[in-house]
Formats: sequence, C-alpha cells, structure tokens
Amino acid sequence: MTDYLEAVNGLNVVKTVYMEVDVAHEQRSYEAEYVVDLCQRGDNPMSAAVIGGDPAEPGFEACVRRFSISPFVKGFRRVLHGETPKGYCLRPDFVRGIRLLGELGLSFDLCLRSTDLTDGARLAELCPETRFILDHCGNADVKAKDLLQWKRDMAAIGARENVVCKVSGIIASAPPGWTAEDLEQIILHTADAFGRDRIMFASDWPVCTVTASLGQWVGALKAIVSDWPESEQRKLFHDNAVRFYGI
Repeated sequence: MTDYLEAVNGLNVVKTVYMEVDVAHEQRSYEAEYVVDLCQRGDNPMSAAVIGGDPAEPGFEACVRRFSISPFVKGFRRVLHGETPKGYCLRPDFVRGIRLLGELGLSFDLCLRSTDLTDGARLAELCPETRFILDHCGNADVKAKDLLQWKRDMAAIGARENVVCKVSGIIASAPPGWTAEDLEQIILHTADAFGRDRIMFASDWPVCTVTASLGQWVGALKAIVSDWPESEQRKLFHDNAVRFYGI
C-alpha cells in the first residue's frame, strides 16, 4: 500500500477500487480478506474491491455468498486470457455462476483477449441481469497495425447495455517512446462504442509501470480528452465509477 500511495501522490486520488490480481486458487480467500480489511481501516483511499473467483468452479457459490455480505465487495473477476481456452466463459456452469452474481447485485469483470470479445458480448446477452465491466479497452494492442476487427467487436459488446468499460491497461502494450497520440485511437473508439456514461478510468497499477509511471498514464489520458466538456471528463475519471460501484 505504501508503494501505491507514493505512485498516486499529487494525482488527487480520492477513492480506489481494488482489483484482484489473479492469485493462486488457494490464496483467493486470503486476498479477499486482506483487501476488505484495507477498505475498513480508513487510512487509505481504498473504498471497495473486486475479488477473485471462477464462476465455473463448484465452490464459487459458497465463496460469493460468504463475501457478498461485505459492503466493500462489489464484484468478482476471473481472468479469461492466458491459458483459458476460447469459449470458457460460455460454459453452462460459468453462466450459472455469473447469473448468481446478478441475483446478489454483484458485478463481473471481463478480462478477455481482444479476439474473444464476441464471447463477452454473448455472455452479457445470456446474463442480462448481471452488470459487467470490460477491462482494458478490450485488451486492444497499441502496437497493432490493423484494429478493424477490434473496433467491430467493441461496437458489438458496447451495444450491450449491461456492460461498461474501463479505460485502462493499454499503456502496457505501448511501444518504447510512446506518445498520447499512440493511445488516442483506442481510447476514443472505446468512448464511442460505450458512450461517455459507460466508461471509467482505471490505473492498472502496477502493470502500467512496464512502460510508464502512473502519472504519465494519467497525463496522456487527460491530454486525449482535454477537449471534452469538463462534466464528461469528470464522468471518466470519477463520476461513472462512483455511480457504478456505489462508493
């Protein structure tokens, strides 16, 4: 926490939402207990948490019901890239777990390969009562020369009204010597696909430090949206997250 507080020094961070970090299965409960304690302490800006869990696993319901009683736990995430096969999130047991989240008023973070965005759109269609957050602008690759398919798929998932999107993550794939201009196309298309009421900034710290300090990432995003009305900039950096997470 000390490292994080140093990273956000001078950035006017007033509240944060913790995002699970894909710990080993047997450590998920410990992670959740730790961050709930941080939220309760009042000596840091952490106000809520999205904790780890796999909706397809047999123990998921018990985990959800255990932590759903905490006012600080707002949702769950299971990272769906890496070794997870395409279509995993459309398995019947996974869909049942996601529907349970909706029944209990919890959200689910979609952290997908950009090539799997259609799976995310289908999952949102199958679970209309569950609120989803698409992470990292759909994991668009800043270095990619052709973003046409990503743009189409973002438009499709953005059409699902139960999905919002985090403007985050893409800085980690930026090339050496990147500028705000390298990020602009992805960020502005994300805003167009979801609308400015359904996007919110996320730091992706410390992963963002692969290519930039948190201050550099925030500065680049501010430059890209500098011509937006002040009210819509506030939505991106503050208001939408406060409303969506109820913090």
